[in-house]
Amino acid sequence: MTGVDVLKATEKEIKAKLDELKVEYDPKGFNITRAMDNLWKYCRRQIAGPGFLIGTPITISPLAKRSENNPALAQKFQPIIAGSEMGNGYSELNNPLDQEERFKEQQKLKEAGDDEAQMHDHEFVEALEYGMPPTCGFGFSERLFSFLMNKTARECQIFPLMRPKN
Repeated sequence: MTGVDVLKATEKEIKAKLDELKVEYDPKGFNITRAMDNLWKYCRRQIAGPGFLIGTPITISPLAKRSENNPALAQKFQPIIAGSEMGNGYSELNNPLDQEERFKEQQKLKEAGDDEAQMHDHEFVEALEYGMPPTCGFGFSERLFSFLMNKTARECQIFPLMRPKN
């Protein structure tokens, strides 16, 4: 859609495309992962009908298993309706060595200011060392209810809205 191959593009190239498209993004903690994510969000908003996003870059999916066909991509899927992500599903990474390396990379991003980076979870890696069977999960977002009810996301949140401060 944008002419950018995120698996080959540099952070600088993606940032230039974001600027060209007039996409607003937070410069704090900006990195290749945030660049890819912002470009994806731009593209997602252009999708009018229903669809599925598959094959997202592994760098933005630190808990997902790698694709057997292309290790740069995750075994992940996201249903999209009217430009909104309705959920998130993926094959869980159950390789402790791969997970440890990804947590280390995420920790570097977090230390560089990326608030969305995954924290390093040593206990989770230890649990994986004992063994975890192949697992897949799917969670849907409140956006699905919002879409189906034709209401704002704020009106469809499961948890109570915060009371205004007096």
